[in-house]
Amino acid sequence: MKRIISALLSIGVFFSIAGLAAADNVGTESGQKAPDFKLMTNDGEMVQLSDFKGKRVLLNFWATWCPPCREEMPDIDRFYKDKDVIVLAVNITNMEMNQKTVDEFIATYGLTFPILMDEEGQVSQLYRISPIPTTYLIDSGGIIRQRIYGAMDYEQMVTEYEKME
Repeated sequence: MKRIISALLSIGVFFSIAGLAAADNVGTESGQKAPDFKLMTNDGEMVQLSDFKGKRVLLNFWATWCPPCREEMPDIDRFYKDKDVIVLAVNITNMEMNQKTVDEFIATYGLTFPILMDEEGQVSQLYRISPIPTTYLIDSGGIIRQRIYGAMDYEQMVTEYEKME
């Protein structure tokens, strides 16, 4: 009888833990909770994705040498300024020539939104980034609503962002 009770308790604990893991449902697919991360901006400020809980976030992964990234940057900046939205642009810094290249790019394009520096490539790996640019639209509950490969234009950003809560 003790073995049966012990086995039942073990099964109960297993399913409780499995249920908690399923409830968290952290991942990089639509409908999953966006994995949290912490990165330094090019200005030296520490930013964590979970700092924006309760707000919608456009999370963009990019590099200076990427032609579609260069194409969408002015639209992202316009979107950021016009709509007063949260934009986190993660530069895949470990694939850049150096920090100076990124700083020059930011100055050339006059970018005003936060540029996060993924110096070790850990966040890019966490989000399984390939190709770039890749953009995640994350709702106010921290749930990924959409993953978009390739450059977005201003109108697409507005339309997709407004679909989220």
